[in-house]
Amino acid sequence: MKHTLSVLVLNKPGVLARISGLLSRRMFNIESITAGYSEEPNITRITIVVQGDDLVLEQVINQLSKLIDVIKIKELPMEETIARELALIKVRALPEKRADIVNIVNIFRANIVDVNRETMVIELTGDEDKINALCEVLTDHGIVEIVRTGKVALNRGPRPAKEL
Repeated sequence: MKHTLSVLVLNKPGVLARISGLLSRRMFNIESITAGYSEEPNITRITIVVQGDDLVLEQVINQLSKLIDVIKIKELPMEETIARELALIKVRALPEKRADIVNIVNIFRANIVDVNRETMVIELTGDEDKINALCEVLTDHGIVEIVRTGKVALNRGPRPAKEL
């Protein structure tokens, strides 16, 4: 089972490295980890997706809680969360195939952000399944490169997620 955690930390150099190092040393599988500014200028929000059962989740939370720079840890339940990823996909786009690729991009509500003689770069924002589906369809055209941000997530509604 995948668990999504929202971790508020002090915005200091090395915090992300300490968190990822701690989790990897303890042999926890990090599916994705993203970090960025929060509503407070001195606080960074880190979204971590870990794979495991409830015991693994509890151990991850306990380990993260020991770090001095960690302020709050919240689990974001899937049914109460808005989650997105960003993907940039470079695909072969020979002139005779471009119309097909443009049609696919439109179906997925993606954007073409770069075009040259041989390739196109497609930008897509959505959940993991949507990005995986687009990648699967584009495989026939020849994917050259893919880069994905990992999940960013917030709790739905007016209140923040419950603190753990």
